Amino acid sequence: MFKKVKQLHFVGIGGSGMSGIAEILLNMGYRVTGSDIRRTEVTERLERLGAKIYYNHAPENIGDADVVVVSSAIHGDNPELVAAAERGIPVIPRAEMLAELMRMKYGIGVAGTHGKSTTTSLVGEVLTEGGLDPTVIVGGIVVNLRSNVRLGTGEYLVAEADEFDKSFLRLSPTIAVVTNMEKEHLECYDDRMEELRGAFVEFMNKVPFYGAVVLCIDEPPLQEVLPEIERRVITYGLSTQADVRAVRVEFDEHGSTFTVIADDKVLGEVRTNLVGLHNVKNTLAAIAVGLEVGVEFEDIKRALAKFKGVYRRFQRRGEVSNIMVIDDFAHHPTEIRATLEAARTAYPSRRIVAVFQPHLYSRTQEFYQEFGKAFLNSDVLVVTEIYGAREDPVEGVSGEMIARAAKDYGHRDVFFEPDTAKIPEFLEKIVHPGDLVMTIGAGPIWKVGVEFLERLKERFGNSGAHNESPSSGESANSGDANQSGEPPTGTTLAKPFESQLSQLRA
Repeated sequence: MFKKVKQLHFVGIGGSGMSGIAEILLNMGYRVTGSDIRRTEVTERLERLGAKIYYNHAPENIGDADVVVVSSAIHGDNPELVAAAERGIPVIPRAEMLAELMRMKYGIGVAGTHGKSTTTSLVGEVLTEGGLDPTVIVGGIVVNLRSNVRLGTGEYLVAEADEFDKSFLRLSPTIAVVTNMEKEHLECYDDRMEELRGAFVEFMNKVPFYGAVVLCIDEPPLQEVLPEIERRVITYGLSTQADVRAVRVEFDEHGSTFTVIADDKVLGEVRTNLVGLHNVKNTLAAIAVGLEVGVEFEDIKRALAKFKGVYRRFQRRGEVSNIMVIDDFAHHPTEIRATLEAARTAYPSRRIVAVFQPHLYSRTQEFYQEFGKAFLNSDVLVVTEIYGAREDPVEGVSGEMIARAAKDYGHRDVFFEPDTAKIPEFLEKIVHPGDLVMTIGAGPIWKVGVEFLERLKERFGNSGAHNESPSSGESANSGDANQSGEPPTGTTLAKPFESQLSQLRA
């Protein structure tokens, strides 16, 4: 690929997008080094593959690198970036490196505010089952792969196309998939929705004349931009106007079943392991792409039946004494509504206890009222403090804003506990057999669910414990069941947030 490039250094190599690219380059024979602030399963995997990783950020880490690749989460004053600039070493964003890899293949870029990781993984599974042996880079750990990357020898590369920092505009995929388009990351677009909208249109029009745009026609913002798309468009969704659509959709706790119609022809019924209408649409996107590149429908059916999902996307963590724990990465109001609706559909008899960790101060400040409304489909809501990630704290912005908003919009059981370490013990006091506990958020809130399950095992013993899937590493039945989902008669739920709320309003 690069005749004069032999060694690449990744700043923030543990990130989901960065690690996938690093693994591909390792397998192409390049020397790879990298740095990150903590050791994870992802970084350990890269080390086993031959990468040299430093668990700090220091100028000397870049060594003899010919190119430095930087994550969008890294600030410009990082000492390694400063050192690279002083030495005249090219520093390129992750998206630019992905674009270089994509230029070597037929690229399939999956964009959208929500659903990128699941849809990318589904497309990869469909192409794999169809014998196309794709390379796939995902922003999460795919359960089937136990990795965020699949290295193939075929001519297709499937990857997420992220709108953050306008990264997706560096890509020129042969097929552009767009799942939806909502107000998000506006700080990268001069706080103007029109700028974000224009960027999505530009991304879709970067497809070559022989390519295609695959988009969800159920989404009004995508319907509105259809006249501006200058390439061939394939639509999918539940609408009767969609080129690829689903009818007779049914759900149970194990997944979904629906019939696929393409170009007004009934192709047949598919079964998936995913719940929720949003995942039906994600699946339709993968079906549309598969049909476009020539995968037989029977192969598509087999792929969908095999697909187990992505870690932290409605991931069943385990069950003890008929208390189930599910973890989900949702961190936007729309995602939360979809996740809770999926839970209601899959587990209609269970009381839903949602534990939410807001992600980013800017997102909380922008959407706190929408977050409050989004949780009305939960029976109990526990909100903790914001996980700031790449952002510094903002004065006056806290998770309590969301808890207050939920209460203001009519939620009757809202709790605010800023210390996540105290939540597992608190859950033991309010959760009962028959309940579904959902840890929700893009930060490390999943650890609360894991610890809560361990406490339940200590309390009830391991005889009835059932772990559905292993820990993602970030980067179970005994006792009397209460199938009604209601607390046992005589149980009083403490409401520490309510007393705090009265003080705030005084």
